[in-house]
Amino acid sequence: MQETYNYKVVRQFSIMTVVWGIVGMLVGVIIASQLAWPALNFDIPWLTFSRLRPLHTNAVIFAFGGSALFATSYYIVQRTCHAKLFAPALAAFTFWGWQLVIVLAAVTLPLGYTTSKEYAELEWPIDILLTVVWVSYAIVFFGTIVKRKVKHIYVANWFLGSFILTVAVLHLGNSAALPVSLMGMKSYSAYAGVQDAMVQWWYGHNAVGFFLTAGFLGMMYYFMPKAAGRPVYSYRLSVVHFWALAFTYIWAGPHHLMYTALPDWTQSLGMVMSLILLAPSWGGMINGIMTLSGAWDKLRTDPILKFLVVAISFYGMSTFEGPMMAIKTVNALSHYTDWTIGHVHAGALGWVAMISIGSMYFLIPRLFGKTEMYSVRLIETHFWISTLGVVLYIASMWISGVMQGLMWRATNADGTLTYSFIESVAAMHPFYVTRTLGGLVFFSGMLLMAYNVWKTIKADDASPVDAIIPEPAH
Repeated sequence: MQETYNYKVVRQFSIMTVVWGIVGMLVGVIIASQLAWPALNFDIPWLTFSRLRPLHTNAVIFAFGGSALFATSYYIVQRTCHAKLFAPALAAFTFWGWQLVIVLAAVTLPLGYTTSKEYAELEWPIDILLTVVWVSYAIVFFGTIVKRKVKHIYVANWFLGSFILTVAVLHLGNSAALPVSLMGMKSYSAYAGVQDAMVQWWYGHNAVGFFLTAGFLGMMYYFMPKAAGRPVYSYRLSVVHFWALAFTYIWAGPHHLMYTALPDWTQSLGMVMSLILLAPSWGGMINGIMTLSGAWDKLRTDPILKFLVVAISFYGMSTFEGPMMAIKTVNALSHYTDWTIGHVHAGALGWVAMISIGSMYFLIPRLFGKTEMYSVRLIETHFWISTLGVVLYIASMWISGVMQGLMWRATNADGTLTYSFIESVAAMHPFYVTRTLGGLVFFSGMLLMAYNVWKTIKADDASPVDAIIPEPAH
């Protein structure tokens, strides 16, 4: 009997990608509404913006994005290695363990149990569980690489492997803490003062660089050629992209701490490395887009390709904007404003969400014995809804952010501030309403996707399948 790939865990993570996408973006719409209409911050403490905001970031990044990464990495590593997942029981544990971490985060963060660290808000007992799950993930992934039946390691696995290893190091370094007691949830960071800030943004920017970039580039390098029916435009460029990105990204964290107590040389190093980062980022973006060479006509009829191409375009735009915002003089205007929020969501919605959605639309039918989704027209509709939502969101935040920065630094002839802080807040209101509308539009697209996925997997001729592993050529 021929051996088959292990698709069960891929199916589980794929379905949860859609579920957590809906949950995370719903919370995003709620907190955007609370900023537009402060009365929505009810007297119930765990439903205020301050409690729901970390829940939103964790749900979108780690629940939605993380589930997409688990699903696609487990699929890609099997297909490109011609090998079944190593330690299938451990792979199953990573699914249930990851879901448990997410649920614990969804309970504890609104209750106020948080380290208050950006992207690393979870308290120490959950961090330990997260570490166990992540180490298990690494064992499954790299174990599959070791048992591969083909000599070559495809470049998507390089990106996925680097994301797994780097996130492990980042998590252990940044989450180092001293519990107040073994029976409580409270802990203190192992670092203090500016060292704590530096470690936090070494972690924070590399969570962006490896979790939200390298991992999803693994998706790009597999699903873009598959959807286009073309080989990667330049395999050599993809390898250069990998090494340049892996070396440079790790140094960029200090650009989050401009004009702070961080030493000037460290700030300047972060700025320079961020500017250098533009080159490998755009090299990867060009490589992804040019993979469509000879197949541009498919964009007219294939909405999955539209998701992937627009996602890669947003990757290029975000990785241009980021280095520009790292320049000290630009940073003086942009930092602490909504411009940063617009930048983050250009990456989170435009790049991460859209490449994930496109990959899921490609993947899910194949996991359930279908050649395509229930409705291609609904995918097309979802694409245009998502694009409209992203544009409304980031355009409103760009305008709002630049206006904020200019109002805050405006001075009268005698040196006094022209505007009070509350005047700048009042000026933001129409843009906060527009941002909420953009988020609501994007969220409605996720509901369309959920319906399409449901109809696909519940179709009469749909059933879970595990593809046969091909025999190596002799």
